[in-house]
Amino acid sequence: MSAEINNRENKQEEQEDKEERKRVLKDIIKELHQGKTVDEVKAKFEATFGEVSAKEITEAEKELILSGTTVAEIQSLCDVHSAVFKGSMAEIHNPSDPSKIPGHPVRIVFSENRALETLMNDIITVHLDKYLDSGNEEEYTKLVAGFEQLANINLHYMKKETLLFPYMEKYGITAPPKVMWGVDDEIRDDIKKIFNDIKLRKVIKGSVDKVFDRINEMIFKEENIMIPMLTENLTEDEWKIVAEDSKDLGYYLIKTPVDWSPQKDYEGEMATADEIASGTISLPTGKFTVEELTTVLNMLPIDITFVDKNDRVKFFSESSERIFPRAKSIIGRQVSNCHPPASVHIVESIVNDFKSGKKDVEDFWIKMGGLFILIRYFALRDGNGDYMGTLEVTQNIGPIQDITGEKRLVSLEE
Repeated sequence: MSAEINNRENKQEEQEDKEERKRVLKDIIKELHQGKTVDEVKAKFEATFGEVSAKEITEAEKELILSGTTVAEIQSLCDVHSAVFKGSMAEIHNPSDPSKIPGHPVRIVFSENRALETLMNDIITVHLDKYLDSGNEEEYTKLVAGFEQLANINLHYMKKETLLFPYMEKYGITAPPKVMWGVDDEIRDDIKKIFNDIKLRKVIKGSVDKVFDRINEMIFKEENIMIPMLTENLTEDEWKIVAEDSKDLGYYLIKTPVDWSPQKDYEGEMATADEIASGTISLPTGKFTVEELTTVLNMLPIDITFVDKNDRVKFFSESSERIFPRAKSIIGRQVSNCHPPASVHIVESIVNDFKSGKKDVEDFWIKMGGLFILIRYFALRDGNGDYMGTLEVTQNIGPIQDITGEKRLVSLEE
């Protein structure tokens, strides 16, 4: 009996210690938001902790968000958080460190980050300093080439947001993806602005140094916060899905890595498609096999994404003309989590208007990378007019706008 009592008391003490650590972390984060310096807060942190896990910081930030602190507020001082906690994170690794396994998605994140550091430190910084010292045209050309590579950082961030964030959300880790995505957007905007200035010969070293600091802080967050959380939760099958989708999206600054597969056979949910591939889907105006319907949907010169009435992504087509990347990990994800924080309110407004019956369609059109893209949203309703979900249809309409005159069937005989 005494052993049981001691065991309960020990567990209670552990829980109380955990709650106290969390309370202190929340206080530290609040003090940062209230304007205290990094040095002041860091001293308090070091006096309280020997080390702190990424999970503890995340739980503290999550509770702050639930109590009213906005994601934007936490995001605005995210870099300061890293400055305080850097060097104290307790690394969480699987028995076999995936960052050391060739072809593993974790290894790819680390490899791209090392290549990114080389680009910043050994290429851009070197040519930037030489150009500022001499005004040499050759150094300017190399500087521009380096920044062109840096501008492609969107690929690295987009893979993180598309392939990894859905799994963080699946396991209840919701605050860090929102904060990181917001910071990613800010970094992308900063790079674009600096690159435009450089092309106009407005080369400001301070601006470059500042964005490099932010990129380095994001590298730290990815490797010491995001990756430990993912390796703690994801199954081998889920990592396999990430690895397969990575092939479709490509790699940033590194050569195509070797293929990686889990030690056990892959048994992910997608394997069940083989079991129904020979079935028939009956529709009011005809029938398809699964293979036929899949081929028809993918042959359409448009991208289709279906979000059900519960605001979860249920389907996307795999057209050869896909404009915005999609990964299988998006299936089941809340649609609001599939968009940058800055545009989430717009998406939610569209869906709410569809649900209320205020609107049935909403259109947007943008120019991107030489394409003229039409994005259409349609409210899907059943025979009784009840909301069933939202259909997103995306198409490059540039070639259509270029059409002139007529081309009739009979002209093929001429």
